[in-house]
Amino acid sequence: MLKENQYKHLFPLLNNHPELVYLDSAATSLKPQVVLDKMNEYYSHYGVNIHRGVYTLSYQATQAFEQARENIASFIHASSQEIIFTGNATESLNMVAMMLKDRLNADDVVLTTQLEHHSSLLPWQHLMQERGIHLDYVPLTTEGRITVEGVKQAITSKTKILAITYVSNVMGYISPLQEIIQLAHEHHILVVVDAAQAIAHIPVDVRSLDCDFLAFSGHKMFGPTGVGVLYGKEAILKTLSPVEYGGDMNDDVDLYSVETKVIPYRFEAGTPMIAEVLGLSQAVDFIRSITYPVMMAHEQELLTYLHEQIKSIPHLTIYNPMADIGMISFNFNGIHPHDAATLFDTQHIAIRAGYHCSQLVARFFHCYGSLRASLHIYNTKEDIDCFIAAVKETLVYFESYLEE
Repeated sequence: MLKENQYKHLFPLLNNHPELVYLDSAATSLKPQVVLDKMNEYYSHYGVNIHRGVYTLSYQATQAFEQARENIASFIHASSQEIIFTGNATESLNMVAMMLKDRLNADDVVLTTQLEHHSSLLPWQHLMQERGIHLDYVPLTTEGRITVEGVKQAITSKTKILAITYVSNVMGYISPLQEIIQLAHEHHILVVVDAAQAIAHIPVDVRSLDCDFLAFSGHKMFGPTGVGVLYGKEAILKTLSPVEYGGDMNDDVDLYSVETKVIPYRFEAGTPMIAEVLGLSQAVDFIRSITYPVMMAHEQELLTYLHEQIKSIPHLTIYNPMADIGMISFNFNGIHPHDAATLFDTQHIAIRAGYHCSQLVARFFHCYGSLRASLHIYNTKEDIDCFIAAVKETLVYFESYLEE
């Protein structure tokens, strides 16, 4: 186990709320002081727009912004031309769907899964209604996992795109993406990966995966809210048109036409989220300083301890006892998850309740949402003890409502 507070003290929110047990990192991670400092450095030392000014401060801000792009690109083994900055993973995934829609005909199929976050699903549902394309779903195992065999079973000659999660934000399962993408490419299928949950816990290597597009948000990986990344293969991005038009994405404009910039700038209209990009780059360095193996080992040790404590507690349904990352999704039998989460909050324990923006998972397990406790580097054994005590207290409080 990591030393007590070896990393916890680096997060100001926990210092300002010492009573808080934060178990909602799957929704958003906390931010270390170094990330906040980097964003404040921009506002206090640069604070000007980028790309357009010829004065010194604008040049310095532009240099910092583009260095951040290079740093984030190297973090996922991409080139800087393949990194498009967006507002979040949702915007990134919507952008992909909008850029690819003209390539889809009415009979074409987009293949996806019941484990998808709504951001990975709803853009394709919209195109189903707008363009008449078809949606199909990869069959899951009884425990709710995506498998290569399931993808192979679902692919047809009409499948053109596979939209798939790397790590489920409800189940905590890691999809076998490398094999799945290889299979998809053998059938000339483009693969769009939602890596928002993955990048917070495991290394992401777009070259090794060979995915065509990949999206993630800064706020789940110790970075700020309001910034996301869309990776796209350079060869593909060069063939695509922007979905937004405006300032700084054009080279030449006349009365009736526009000449857009090279990638990735043609996809970044308007003033970007400058401070947030710099904060995200600092978050990347923060993860590098800890390393993914250390984070994963810490999560798994805490998760193992959690399961040891909870396995003997009655009246619980645990949906992911074999999660690959530090996450447990469960319900008290007969108690609505919102009621239980409210009781947890009275004990200063923050857990998530509901559908987690992945309602198809709840439909798969025939439940009305679930409770989710998710772990990260700042959590401790004491946090787990508080959580288990709250589980037991909830059982006592709702005793008359419990079902076997």
